[in-house]
Amino acid sequence: MKNELLTIGPFTVYGYGLMIALGIFFGYFLAEYRARKKKMPYEHIFYITIWCVVGGVIFAKLLFWITEWKEVVADPLYYVKNVMEGFVVYGGILGGILSGYLYCRIKKLNFLSFFDIFMPSVALAQGFGRIGCFLAGCCYGKETDSFCAVTFHTSDFAPNGVPLIPTQLYSSVLDFIHCILLIYISRHKKADGQVAACYLILYSLGRFILEFFRGDFIRGSVGILSTSQFISVFTGIMGVILLLCTRKCIQKKKQA
Repeated sequence: MKNELLTIGPFTVYGYGLMIALGIFFGYFLAEYRARKKKMPYEHIFYITIWCVVGGVIFAKLLFWITEWKEVVADPLYYVKNVMEGFVVYGGILGGILSGYLYCRIKKLNFLSFFDIFMPSVALAQGFGRIGCFLAGCCYGKETDSFCAVTFHTSDFAPNGVPLIPTQLYSSVLDFIHCILLIYISRHKKADGQVAACYLILYSLGRFILEFFRGDFIRGSVGILSTSQFISVFTGIMGVILLLCTRKCIQKKKQA
């Protein structure tokens, strides 16, 4: 659990940033490999990746500012100086999807087919990202006396010297399993959009449950739900609606 992995002169390699970079790197190559295999116009994968990363970062930051608006209004200069601190994963997901959609519309590409191609890569990248969270100590769990507990000693985010539920590692394992399941679903899908729908449903369900074990209350809340649980309800519903729509498309094709 060490965020500063390596220092060379004035440069420091941080665990969180390294894991994010690795996630994007492997996610990109997985998406391109699968696009080539499916004989899709794989040359767009690189540009969609760039669009999604940029859009995801912007939306992740905006959603963080929205959830922490009181603190931002109280001390806006601090949040401007520390712009690389504080992101909300759901903002990144929604921003990435919107950016990918805009790119596909501009280039006149089938959005749902690319949506399906990228979702296993997104899950893979999230798995690496959560390892980065673990190294940094953010997104930590509640206090526990379980033998599975983890104790931070030099974290700038998690309470040090306190046994905590390792929610980051649980999230990471779920994300990697999620990636494998989505690839399996992709091999057996009957219509474009089914893989993306399954991603939205599975991730929303997993995130909703894991939020009960989180101990970092900085992520905000909406009523009795955390902000992420509140968003999970809607993304899960979106996934169900998309899955039902793909089923209707399949039935129409059979009847045609």
